[in-house]
Amino acid sequence: MDIFSELQNRLKKSGVLIFFIMLFFYFSFYTINGERGIRRYLHLRQEISYATEVAAEYHRQKTDLENKVRLLSSDSLDLDMLDERARTILNLAQQDEFIILDSYEK
Repeated sequence: MDIFSELQNRLKKSGVLIFFIMLFFYFSFYTINGERGIRRYLHLRQEISYATEVAAEYHRQKTDLENKVRLLSSDSLDLDMLDERARTILNLAQQDEFIILDSYEK
């Protein structure tokens, strides 16, 4: 009976050890791959940097449009800007002029 009780004690001790090893692997796996894990964190950081770049580009476009609107306002009317916009929108040109289209303007 001594061998049987010793075997039973070893199984109990190894069962506790196996339990803690499994618990360690469980938490390690979800620390890396879980919903709030390291991989998700890195993915979200990448999305944030992309969104920041897009926001900066939109801000630059907005600033450009604000400048154009300011030049066309009645307070400070820039005749060159007015002429340029009228030619672009109405497709007007003189007979002796060359037209170079910019891909940015629509």
